Amino acid sequence: MRTGVWLIGARGSVAATSIVGWLALRAGLAEPTGCVTELPGLRSPALPALGELVLGGHEITDTPLLKKAEALAAAGVVPARLVDALHDELVTVDGDVRPLPTADTQAGTAALIAADLADFRSRHGLDEVVVVNVSTTEPAPAPLPAHADPVLLEEALARPGVVLPPSSLAAYAAFTAGCSYVDFTPSTGARLPALHELAVRHGVPYAGHDGKTGETLVKSVLAPMFALRNLRVRTWSGINLLGGGDGANLAEPAANAAKTASKQRVLGETLGYQPQGTTRIEYVDDIGDFKTAWDLITFSGFLGTAMRMEFTWHGCDSALAAPLVLDLARLTAAAHAAGRHGPLPELGFFFKDPIDATAHSLDEQWRILADFVGSLPGGEH
Repeated sequence: MRTGVWLIGARGSVAATSIVGWLALRAGLAEPTGCVTELPGLRSPALPALGELVLGGHEITDTPLLKKAEALAAAGVVPARLVDALHDELVTVDGDVRPLPTADTQAGTAALIAADLADFRSRHGLDEVVVVNVSTTEPAPAPLPAHADPVLLEEALARPGVVLPPSSLAAYAAFTAGCSYVDFTPSTGARLPALHELAVRHGVPYAGHDGKTGETLVKSVLAPMFALRNLRVRTWSGINLLGGGDGANLAEPAANAAKTASKQRVLGETLGYQPQGTTRIEYVDDIGDFKTAWDLITFSGFLGTAMRMEFTWHGCDSALAAPLVLDLARLTAAAHAAGRHGPLPELGFFFKDPIDATAHSLDEQWRILADFVGSLPGGEH
């Protein structure tokens, strides 16, 4: 199944790391560490092979993909030897990165985005195209009547002004072009009633939100432990320090609020109550694409005995996210080929704030994901 992966933010750190990694895997220059679809429990002929993927995307900057990859190598995010070895391939992929188009109305802009997707599909002879949003986090939009009704939405988009945030406009364009959509960010994306109806009408699936790569990944493992042992979590507070473009963007208060809400939500959903405490995100330019999180948990045991736990997580966000982007593209393409449309709650394993999720602990989400892959035509293990 020849599958296009169209990245919104195609020259950002996560996208560039995904592209370098995909090229390296395809060339046999790296191991698929971090790609969960390469584990025995998920490896399946129902998924497009890594060699069947074709990557491209939209970008608002004009920095060449090769230069971005070289900068990531200098920062220790990707091996410099891979960037050197994949020089020509990176230049070729950059030929499929387009400037994000604009028009006088958002309907016009969506039509131009959809045209780029159609051209990508046609030029490469693709069976499926998955649009993956890996751009910077947006503030939550103010609600509008058009967000709830596809007819009102179409009318509003045809008039001047901003009706949809960029992530949602990308989802709108993807659906009208017959492409599935994945939001790896905490931005609104397809999480609007009108866009859900549009996805169902066009017979395409979507998934999101906010890739689970660091501190929240640890939360989704630890919180079930407290719940299953009937230990009462009294407070859970964390501070996240990160640099890079994502950190700079999250220094903006509205984007920061959207991100922290997504990170904290997993506790209430897993524990069944919301403990006291907050999650803070601070921008530290000097640490670049790496991030450090420190969490303090206080909890009560038998007879109310007070106890505490602390953990520190230090990781590279782009290196943690990139293999998941490839996983999600392969899984979503397979779901579309199998006739799925609307939300894909089975992919909740990958997200902090999964759409329509029925489970929030990592082990439960893993079982649901494995069952989903096994249910795909040709996917029986």
